Amino acid sequence: MARKEREIIGVDDRVSVGRAIPLGIQHMMSMFGSTVLVPMLTGLHPSIAIMCSGIGTICYLLVTRNKIPSYLGSSFAFISPIIAIGATQGLDAAMSGVVVAGCVFLLVAGIIKLVGTDWMDRVLPPVLVASVIIVIGIGLSATAVKMALYSGTSAFVPTGALIAAITLFAAVAYSSMPGLIGTVPVLLAIITGYVCACIAGLVDFSAVANAAWIGLPTFTTPRFDWGAIALIGPVAFVVVIEHIGHLLVVGEIVDRDYRPMLPRSLAGDGIATVISGFLGGPPTTTYAENIGVMSVTRVYSTQVFWYAAGFALLVGGFCPKVEALIESIPTPVMGGVSLLLFGLIASNGLRTLVSNKVDFAKNRNLMIASVVIILGVGMETSGISIPLGAYTLPGMATSALVGIVLNLILPKDSSEEQVDQAE
Repeated sequence: MARKEREIIGVDDRVSVGRAIPLGIQHMMSMFGSTVLVPMLTGLHPSIAIMCSGIGTICYLLVTRNKIPSYLGSSFAFISPIIAIGATQGLDAAMSGVVVAGCVFLLVAGIIKLVGTDWMDRVLPPVLVASVIIVIGIGLSATAVKMALYSGTSAFVPTGALIAAITLFAAVAYSSMPGLIGTVPVLLAIITGYVCACIAGLVDFSAVANAAWIGLPTFTTPRFDWGAIALIGPVAFVVVIEHIGHLLVVGEIVDRDYRPMLPRSLAGDGIATVISGFLGGPPTTTYAENIGVMSVTRVYSTQVFWYAAGFALLVGGFCPKVEALIESIPTPVMGGVSLLLFGLIASNGLRTLVSNKVDFAKNRNLMIASVVIILGVGMETSGISIPLGAYTLPGMATSALVGIVLNLILPKDSSEEQVDQAE
């Protein structure tokens, strides 16, 4: 007898507090590693980043009127310019660039609000959207594999790889189970992997023992510097492309058209980034990890994201002990669940191709998908970006822009032209 497909909990649905708490913790745990990594690389305070991710997500949910299930965490696109400004002008100067980057989001949101979103249907056809979604998922594969097999080092770590494998298979097994277990497989897999890592001696509890139970993070107020603003602010234009890609992925997963809400979505991200800059945190962006969690659990309720944001706000802002405990989770454990979550994002790209009945017998579809996927995945997995003066264009943004150009210049067949004229 075939297993009954798990119930979908929709965007506007509500669950009991008993279910919302573990679901919220699951989302917080999924974003934690990446959100903490950005401040660790740039010299900012991890506690501030965690707290700002909670505040930013709350702002995002308010601005989008509780209609878009997304979690905002630290953006990787700004790492290099923040490090550069921090080393020469100081991190307080870098924060002025973060604030202006948030304003750039708001500016773009305002422009799109004025011109509308009808252009997206012509500029971003299903074959391009699906290809970008695939790039987002597979582009992160190298990161997940390195975490799982190399434990964040430069050499293969057998024990770490075993822990990652246990975590991965635990997530797969839990996701197949009915009831509450099936809706929190990532959280349970992390717990399972963590216990195994403790047995294997991979967990260092010294930071947990030394951390206080209650405390406030150290804030860094911005000192406005034109050099920092000129270097950091424009990076937001690149992240806009990533933001659009993530929004389209979420729309495909929850089966809603979020294109008309793009201005609100960008505005929510912009406000979150401005607040983060004033508090001393990194710029924010919607997170692929949490999109993957939604895909595997089929729980899309924005209520759960309120819980996740609230937990992040409490942990980052007021409870160093819990923060240290979460930070003690070994890299292979997070690598194990990332293999599943990032793969699910790529799979949703394939689903988009199928659901939109993209015809690969047509040369233009074949060309767009081929170039976008290979260029984007190749650049992302190899860590290559295109230098543009003081900035760099990452693989996802580069492939998306190339795909847009190909879509505009490649000739359409007669049936497609008739559809466009009818619209």
